[in-house]
Amino acid sequence: MNQNMSHFQRIGVLGSLDVKEVKESMHRLELFLRSQGCEVIYEQQAAQLVDWPVDKALPIDDFLTAIDLAIVVGGDGSILSACRKMACSKVPLLGINRGSLGFLADISPDEIEDRVKPVLAGEYEQSKRFMLSTSISRNAAEIASGAALNDVVLHPGMSVRMMEFELYVDGEFVYSQRSDGLIVATPTGSTAYALSAGGPLLFPELDAIVVVPLNPHTLSNRPIALHGDAKIEIRVSSRHKLQPLITCDGHDDFSTEPGDIITIQKHKHDISLIHPKDHNFYSVCRSKLGWGSRLGVKKD
Repeated sequence: MNQNMSHFQRIGVLGSLDVKEVKESMHRLELFLRSQGCEVIYEQQAAQLVDWPVDKALPIDDFLTAIDLAIVVGGDGSILSACRKMACSKVPLLGINRGSLGFLADISPDEIEDRVKPVLAGEYEQSKRFMLSTSISRNAAEIASGAALNDVVLHPGMSVRMMEFELYVDGEFVYSQRSDGLIVATPTGSTAYALSAGGPLLFPELDAIVVVPLNPHTLSNRPIALHGDAKIEIRVSSRHKLQPLITCDGHDDFSTEPGDIITIQKHKHDISLIHPKDHNFYSVCRSKLGWGSRLGVKKD
């Protein structure tokens, strides 16, 4: 979906890494945006990172209503953080990669001007990504909730003991399991923790959720791909005294108790990611995962 330049005149800048490289890229980005006649608005947390005067900084709620496009400077963690903040908005998001892997951020720091300029002019691709919503219930009352773009993970925290739980999908019992935990991931998150645990890569726009066991006691417990609208329930076994944790995008830790029910399903709001025109998922995989290029053809 293309838009003309008038739609991207008010640019919001986000970032959460307090490191020199991020600040340098933010400054370079701001100077370029101003040279293009754009208004630059910083999200309050990002404004606190920089060491130069900022014309306009707003708290997140006001920030989201004041901008046409959000640009995040940082690694995938910074983009995940921005997505959680922006989940209820319709503002599209573009990433400048200052991290190590960068599956979500397409633009490298040395090509800010060349790659951002076409986006401002409406030359871009837009990708809709769904998020996950999770809640924890204890004695039929909700005690915690969270959102994730990548994954929701059940894990034992500091304990080295296996945990026990039951998995239900759309009210149907699937299995009971003894393992180190369970990863419930979106297609976006299939390239993250779920991948390292042996899960499959899912094409980013696929309407699916993948459930990946962490070191299951029974080797026949394999990853399962579910429909994106599936309602997943994890019931923590009441037969042991562990207090497993639920983590959303590796960020929030919610403590559970035996007998708790964790519900995970598609979030009611999507995230819109903006990519340069030449963005290609398979090219990203070749670059980030070290896949081989075609024989006789130079690497990307």
